[in-house]
Formats: sequence, C-alpha cells, structure tokens
Amino acid sequence: MAEERTDLILDIKNLKVVYKTDMEVVEAVNNIDLKIGRGKTLGLVGETGAGKTTTALSILRLLPAVTGKVLEGEIHFDGQNLMEFDEHFMHAIRGNRISMVFQDPMTSLNPVLTVGDQIAEAISLHNDQLSKEEIDRKVEDTLSMVGILPKRKSDYPHQFSGGMKQRVIIAMALCCEPELLIADEPTTALDVTIQAQVLAMMRELRERLGMAMLMITHDLGIVAQTCDDVAVMYAGEIVEAGTVEDIFTGEHHHPYTVGLFNSIPNLDSRASRLKPIPGLVPDPTNLPKGCVFSPRCEHCTEICRQQRPETVTHGTHSLRCHLFAEKKEGGAAHE
Repeated sequence: MAEERTDLILDIKNLKVVYKTDMEVVEAVNNIDLKIGRGKTLGLVGETGAGKTTTALSILRLLPAVTGKVLEGEIHFDGQNLMEFDEHFMHAIRGNRISMVFQDPMTSLNPVLTVGDQIAEAISLHNDQLSKEEIDRKVEDTLSMVGILPKRKSDYPHQFSGGMKQRVIIAMALCCEPELLIADEPTTALDVTIQAQVLAMMRELRERLGMAMLMITHDLGIVAQTCDDVAVMYAGEIVEAGTVEDIFTGEHHHPYTVGLFNSIPNLDSRASRLKPIPGLVPDPTNLPKGCVFSPRCEHCTEICRQQRPETVTHGTHSLRCHLFAEKKEGGAAHE
C-alpha cells in the first residue's frame, strides 16, 4: 500500500454511480477503475452522456444529494479513501488539494463580484491565517500566473472575453496549488486559437506546479497534446485504457475507439465524407444486456449481445471487448 501511495495520486476502484428518481434509475457509471500517477495527466474521453462528469463529481463528492448515489467502489486520493470521510473533511479537500475547472466559464463566475474578490474568496477559504494584504498579493500573483494583468483584479466577469474568463476560472482552481486538477471540457466554448493558448498555459502550469490532472474531453486532439495516459469511456464503462502511445499508435483498439478516430477529419485522406459511428448512445435507464457498445458495433456477435466482456490487459494497454478475450479463437486480431 505504501508503494502505491508514492506512485498514484488518485486510484478509483470499481466505482458504480446511479441517479435515482421516483420514475427511473439512471446507471451513470458502471464499475470503473481509473488511476492517475503523481504529476501525470489522464485524458478521460467519450461522447456526451458517457459518465465523464459524473466520475469527476464523484471524486469531489459533489453528486446531487437527493438523486446521486455511489453504490459501490473506492476513491483513493493520496492513499486515503475519500468515501470514508465526512463533509467537513471534504470541505478541506475541495479547492485546496483537489480543484475542478467546470465546463462553462460564462456561468461559473459570479457576475456581481470582481474577479479579484472571487479568487480572494477561494484563497481565504483555505488559508485563514493570511492577512488581507497577503491574500491581495496572492490574487495578483495568481492572475499573473495565467497571463492576466494584476490590475484587472478590479474588473467584473462581463469585462472579459470567453478565453480570459476561462483563464480566471483556471486561476481560481490553481490559487491554492492543488495536487490534482480536474478539468471538465475546459476549452469547449472557445475558438481554436484561444483553445490552443489555454491548453499551452495549462501544460506549463502543470509542469511548474507538479500537479496531476484529469482532463475530461471528447476531443482526441486535446488528448494527444496534453495527456500521458488515456481512458476511453462509453455508456458508463471504461472500454479502453492505456498510455497515449497505446491509444494513438497501438496495433489493437476497441471498436468504439476506432469509431472515434474515424470521425476525425484526416488531412492525408481525400475522403469526401467522414465515417460517423452509427446509432446512438444507449439509454442509461435501459442498458443492453451484453456489451454496452454491441447495438452500434459492426463486429457484434451473439456473445456480445448476451454477455458483458471482461477487461483484457496487455502491459499498460487494456481493452473491454470480446474480440480480444484470450479464450476466443482469433480474438486478438482486430485493429
């Protein structure tokens, strides 16, 4: 266990999360495992509704109080299982040791407070021993760190562009120098040029602060630029995981991962149309009996419709697909 703590900042084991209402049960996350090494970035990739944000909210214990339930699993942060602690303990963790950048910068900032006041609030919440002058100095240092002039601390959110707002959000997340940053689609609302600037800044800050990062995205280009490891999520399950090299240059891939790559424009190809994945993500209140991807998979067989596949691991690369099951004849030969 001690050795595990030195290598991993986050270790999620067998996590299962549902949303329960009087009408239905949404199976959002289904027995997933995730690991993030210290100072490393893990890219969590998948379509909308795959369960990526639910996974992030589970780490911070921020699921909706009435409907969100963690049915099984452990979430170990720096060797401690966060599921065993009370809200008071989590209050000291959130924003301090684990921070999160939420999806939409337009709605994440309070429109009636200056950005300086909002960053100062985050700092003072976890550093009550600091004087007002020290907090003010730290606000200015934090803004400088993300490329914003310190004098703009007196400005309000509406005075910033979308890219600058996202920098402010990142500044708020980093002001206490967390050990783990969760970035949930941090560049979705930004144009390509600003997106590249924000990603470059996040990579630089990660190196400077030595923090680990969970990068939630549907963009494989972002993953290639920023991540060390990748987990591909579909309908609440991790269907493929490995290093960036495993996912981008490896020989074998899950059919869903292949579909994601086929949906990306290729400058070397003269194809007139992209090849989208047919069908839709399954209804999380009524998941398929067998493999969750089977209704959309061109390699689907009867066993895929009837039986959930086990995870097959080769070195750092793991796949959850019957095509790669060791006992299945010719199974490890799909690309």
